Amino acid sequence: MKVPLSWLKDYVDIALPVTELAERLTLAGLEVSSIQYLGIEGAELPWDRERIRVGHILAVRPHPNADRLVLADVDYGADQIETVVTGAPNLFPYLGQDVRHLNLKSPFALEGALLFDGHKDDGSKMVLKGRPVRGIMNRHMLCSEKELGISDDHTGILILDPDAPTGAPLADVLGTAVLDIELTPSIARCASIIGVAREVAALTGQRVRYPDYTRLPLEGASLSGRVVIETEEAHLNPRFCAALIEGIQIKPSPYWMQLRLRLAGMRPINNVVDVSNYVMLEVGQPNHAFDYDVLRARADRYAGPERPIRIITRCAREGESIRTLDGVERTLQPFTMLVTDPAGPLSIGGIMGGAESEVHENTRNVLLEAAAWDFINIRRSVQAYGLNSEAAYRFSRGVHPSQAWWGALRAAQLIQQLAGGVIARDILDYYPAPPPPVHVDLPMTEVQRLLGVDLPRQEVRRILEALEFQVEDDEQGVFHVTVPDHRMDIGTGVVGRADLIEEIARIYGYDRFPNTQIEDVMPPQRDNLSLLHEERIRDLLIEAGLQEVMTYRLTAPQREALLLPPNASPEERPYVTLTNPISPERTVMRHRLLAGVLDVLAQNLRHRERVAVFEIGPVFLLPSEQDVLPDEVPTLCIALSGPRELVTWHGADTRPMDFFDLKGILETLVQGLHIRPVSFRPAEHPSYHPGRTAHLLVGEEVIGVFGQLHPWVQEAFDIPSQRPVLAAELDLRRLTAHIPAYFTVRPLPRFPAVRQDIALVVDENIPAQRVEEAILQAGGKMLVGVQLFDVYRGAQIGSGKKSLAYTLTFNAEDRTLTDEEVARIQARIVRSLEASLGARLRG
Repeated sequence: MKVPLSWLKDYVDIALPVTELAERLTLAGLEVSSIQYLGIEGAELPWDRERIRVGHILAVRPHPNADRLVLADVDYGADQIETVVTGAPNLFPYLGQDVRHLNLKSPFALEGALLFDGHKDDGSKMVLKGRPVRGIMNRHMLCSEKELGISDDHTGILILDPDAPTGAPLADVLGTAVLDIELTPSIARCASIIGVAREVAALTGQRVRYPDYTRLPLEGASLSGRVVIETEEAHLNPRFCAALIEGIQIKPSPYWMQLRLRLAGMRPINNVVDVSNYVMLEVGQPNHAFDYDVLRARADRYAGPERPIRIITRCAREGESIRTLDGVERTLQPFTMLVTDPAGPLSIGGIMGGAESEVHENTRNVLLEAAAWDFINIRRSVQAYGLNSEAAYRFSRGVHPSQAWWGALRAAQLIQQLAGGVIARDILDYYPAPPPPVHVDLPMTEVQRLLGVDLPRQEVRRILEALEFQVEDDEQGVFHVTVPDHRMDIGTGVVGRADLIEEIARIYGYDRFPNTQIEDVMPPQRDNLSLLHEERIRDLLIEAGLQEVMTYRLTAPQREALLLPPNASPEERPYVTLTNPISPERTVMRHRLLAGVLDVLAQNLRHRERVAVFEIGPVFLLPSEQDVLPDEVPTLCIALSGPRELVTWHGADTRPMDFFDLKGILETLVQGLHIRPVSFRPAEHPSYHPGRTAHLLVGEEVIGVFGQLHPWVQEAFDIPSQRPVLAAELDLRRLTAHIPAYFTVRPLPRFPAVRQDIALVVDENIPAQRVEEAILQAGGKMLVGVQLFDVYRGAQIGSGKKSLAYTLTFNAEDRTLTDEEVARIQARIVRSLEASLGARLRG
């Protein structure tokens, strides 16, 4: 936000040098990113105080030798009147006139003054030298804005306001510095000149001078009965004020207002529009002026000449559109708040007016609107249309409804002063439910505890009152603070206390706090086990060759719907829905990580042959109970696709990864976490391929699902069918609950191990893992390893059977096992498997 210092000084006395003021504001949280100077020391072209002054044009006479030039007699406060030759077009209307009674003032540069060259666009400067112009000696100059460095306008001389003091240095009249302040969302209260003035006053011990607009001459016919205000969404439009000014004249604004608007970054248009923008910048309350006669004509056509104008604020209806002031026809979304009449939309509430009812040069009566709008709804509409106006900038950060009344009064006052007319009696004010004031109890002990500094009680009170908080204290050392309306950033309860203490600290000055050591007792330091477990899981998966990815937590229901084949039943659990989504693709909180991970996988497979990724993050599930916060479930998602190994000079296993590669990664994970007993069971899931899907269990608890992705799901994510995708989704809260606090480590064996192979024939429907578990259970502590190395199916073992060949590793801690001991253990294993699984040794 650009803040001209000359404008700021209207509301607060400033004795500090501008650089020191900028530093004080920055330390208090209003970061001044740059300072621009106009006409004073520090500017690219400081105006010479002796040679560039305010001139009073007394007469405009014809040039005797040139039709396109005139002679202007100028009083610049010296003993003699100077005559200058100029071709300024805006002086020709005064040709041949004695204009001294018009108080026609303009910047007057004497010979030797340094100016910008008005005939060049490269920013070059020139020293004014006298020379004859068509036979008339010309030593001085009436200046344009371009020659002074104010703007690029060289269409005529700059006409100052009539009250500019003749002969005064121009630097004293127009010279100023402009502070460019970076406003963060937390200091939206400073999105106005008066908002910054409040901060300056608190920092420097001054008082704010507010404009006096409480005594308006309400001399026109009553507005009551001529205009009626209605609202259909009071929670989105809590206040609406309207004032009528009749008999105005549209013309350019006085130069002081035009210059202030330019320095603040806005373009002057005409006196009514400029007042609207000026008041928004001055007090922070956006407002809008409608052509009252256009509204009257619409009401006459729709309801009849005797009916009042009905101003209705409501949400847009299906198919409605409006042409806004920027000339764009916009189709409206149903959540957008509009200012309408029965004939249709007039403006997008709080954002931009409509073209049909805009103020133009023939406007004679204006209806002024100053309203309050819900900031979340404004943000949503701004994002929907890409329409970020100055008004929307302020409303989207929060403007208290109380400001609307003062904004309406101030705008009506200035319009009458600059455009004439009369203000109608009975300014309308729709304000059905004013919010109660915020009260915060602030114990002095809490201030000292949080700041670590023993501030005097009176100093704390002084700071709060300097920020316009109402403060009462009691004998117990508690301040009872009432928050002013414009401080919407101050909360209630404990939050409010912290907010007030922050205000005290920043006005007192963070730079004044001494460096001290913590004197409080350190609380017991405990590990965050959930984070430690997640880090361990990351390490194990990265060691297994996977790469971590991070995807958006926001998604759209239709995107997650792609995780289910067309014939699958849709998920019925409701989503956590955003009130103000950033885009149509980010409207809800995700239920699953898989959709985002598959997007990453698909994109990378376009450029890489092999992709193996994982993500650890929360999913958001709404509980069935009302008014209960969503459950954030930490989840692990893995996705693999491509060959087992990339081709190198020594060859590679280029077969595509399959179910068992993913199963091996999960086995590596649970082994690294020392979780047992772990098992895998065949499962069904609509997102996964039938017959190639399993559950991971710890004991009897299902931890998650994994397997090959369903072909339909793979196609929905634009992944070629010839590149199978393996995926896993695990509930980390369940998984990490089984990580033991301690685990036993076996020493390396001192005696050699004995390895023997065994082939068992079992029924086809018995999983190999179940056989392995039975072998380990029967083998006892001497059996330290079981490894499947071959699976055979064929006529030799019979239909419905399979042969599983295992390598068994035997070892004892105190001796080398004999062949007889190993044979006994192996025989015990075979007998146990025959009894439990119907297995037999393969001959």
